[in-house]
Amino acid sequence: MEDILVEIVENTRRELAARKYLTRLEELKSAVRDAAPAQDFAAALLAPRPVAVIAEIKKASPSRGVLRKDFDPVAIARTYASSGAAALSVLTDEKFFQGKIEYLSDIRGSVSLPILRKDFTIDPYQVWEARAHGADAVLLIGEVLSAGELQPLLELTHELGMQALVEAHDREHLDLALSTSARLIGINNRNLRSFRVDLMNTERLAPFVPADRVLVSESGISSASDVRRLARSGVRAILVGETLLQADDIARKMKELLETRD
Repeated sequence: MEDILVEIVENTRRELAARKYLTRLEELKSAVRDAAPAQDFAAALLAPRPVAVIAEIKKASPSRGVLRKDFDPVAIARTYASSGAAALSVLTDEKFFQGKIEYLSDIRGSVSLPILRKDFTIDPYQVWEARAHGADAVLLIGEVLSAGELQPLLELTHELGMQALVEAHDREHLDLALSTSARLIGINNRNLRSFRVDLMNTERLAPFVPADRVLVSESGISSASDVRRLARSGVRAILVGETLLQADDIARKMKELLETRD
């Protein structure tokens, strides 16, 4: 699995070139002009609750393969919404996560929760694409983007009324994220080059995140004790996918994660 991030980004560039050929940017801009305004993703995470859950919808991952055989993104989104999720994260990468950009618009038509497009965003086209399909936020990954690439993408995101979850895995990329105006700061417990997971990564980096940012811990969260542990580090929201998707009863597992009392 070493350096799979490089392979994913290279494939993203190839897929992006094909999508640009099939759907012109002007078509996306026209769809955005006709779309309802984006929801306030950060506000959804800050509603009164100990820790908010961003529940993820993804069919597969490079490290685990297919996560749920009876995969129905709209049905899963509805279950998340009725079980207490504050927001949704939807994987749209096709090759490695078996996602589709159409999942965004399908879910948007059925669920009122704010939606994050989770993908390897490297081009403004993808931001327009996300908004045109109903996303309220996008993921921007520090390990994928230089400072010169990150800032313009963040500015475009804000211009379109969306927010960005700017993600880091180490101190260098956390400093890059914090140098921007992004309100949502994600700490990924998964090393995207090896896909190894360490929950302590959030605990190591959380002290460097100012209180005026919304701290989100991503990956490797599987129990209520994990959630309580992260809450003690100042985490306001958690992004959970595999734990929920592999559960026999998604609603019951969500209830367990939301039970944060010691």
